[in-house]
Amino acid sequence: MIVGGSGRAAAGPGLLRGLAPVLGAAPRLLILGSFPGEVSLSQARYYAHPRNQFWPILGGLLGEPLPELDYEARLERLRVRRVALWDVLGACRRTGSLDAAIRDAHGNDFDALLAGLPGLGAVAFNGATAARSEPAFAARGLVTYRMPSTSPAHAALSFEAKLERWMALRTDGWIAA
Repeated sequence: MIVGGSGRAAAGPGLLRGLAPVLGAAPRLLILGSFPGEVSLSQARYYAHPRNQFWPILGGLLGEPLPELDYEARLERLRVRRVALWDVLGACRRTGSLDAAIRDAHGNDFDALLAGLPGLGAVAFNGATAARSEPAFAARGLVTYRMPSTSPAHAALSFEAKLERWMALRTDGWIAA
């Protein structure tokens, strides 16, 4: 994974572009995925696949019915609760939605992002692919968390087990109930 640098990928056939970051005024926590799946890219919405457990898990952490809200209301709840959302990769080539199919990966520009987020204290990585970038964030003095993937492809853990692991963000004070 490439972290930092310009994050600019040369245009080319088959190169997919990710989504813009979701940022509020003063985020304390940044949640990073790897790269949006096909459904998310087609809808230009984070975690749009109906079986992805991201919104139910975040709803459980925040104590809010996020899955029942429209997408913009979900994002606003994250902003209000000082949670930012983005992906490690800004562009790649991939057939399908699996992280294992990612090729020609281009990282997002975290130097610029982090320079504008002086209150950021923690980064949570949604899944193992995103977590490959953990050392670069830990080296910047940020608290890091490797969370189980919310993807429907990651079925090794039950929803309850995933939620329990993600609850560390609330227990440690990065998300207020």
